[in-house]
Amino acid sequence: MSIDRRIRVVIADDEAIARAGLRRMLGAFDWIDVVGEAAHGLAAIETIERLQPELVFLDIQMPGLLGTEVLGRLTKNPFAVFTTAYAEHAVTAFELGAVDYLLKPFGAARLTATLDRVRVALGEPSADSPGDRLGEILGKGPLRRLFIRTGSAIVPLPVSDVRWFEADGDYVIAHVERGRHVLSLSLARLEAQLDPKRFVRIHRAHLVNLDHVLAFRSHGKGGMVAELRGGELLAVSRVRAQELRRLGV
Repeated sequence: MSIDRRIRVVIADDEAIARAGLRRMLGAFDWIDVVGEAAHGLAAIETIERLQPELVFLDIQMPGLLGTEVLGRLTKNPFAVFTTAYAEHAVTAFELGAVDYLLKPFGAARLTATLDRVRVALGEPSADSPGDRLGEILGKGPLRRLFIRTGSAIVPLPVSDVRWFEADGDYVIAHVERGRHVLSLSLARLEAQLDPKRFVRIHRAHLVNLDHVLAFRSHGKGGMVAELRGGELLAVSRVRAQELRRLGV
């Protein structure tokens, strides 16, 4: 199936052989136009910002900046496909909204499947639509699932199961009924992808799922806490407490 326009693509990989191989494989698709390459993280940012491609292939392990860091620093994010020899980075890739994750070495069949997902992202029909997961990854509506590592597997976690998210430096901890999971992204970035009618920032470090809140209660002198159905008490910042009181809480 063809696309009626050519899609501008940038390849970023520190290995020249890998860049050449991917460029050659992409040459089989008449709707792909590789407009630039980069060999390290900082060059990738400069090249992507200058050429404004619609799709980038980013190696994760590059000198200067990781591919995931490159994507996080762009002023305008194109669709991204991460390429790497290390499967452990898959969770971070999907958290950052990657269209797909190619584990090296990959062949023409796997690349074709990835580009089919790209077509879906670009609004083209596909006979093999990935369905809800891609819709969430591509930002069409609030995020409904996260991808977490459990042992050697990567499994989906419905955000409805998360009681609250907690900022922990450059990471976020997702608290669920029977444990917690560490996510490699900021609380602000996660908040922007969640349903604001369900998830509310009650503190600079806490984003709470209202479906799991039993009550907001006064605490101390002018303070407030959120009491969750599991018995946890989370502090509400003074500013948020004032806003909640104005709403009659």
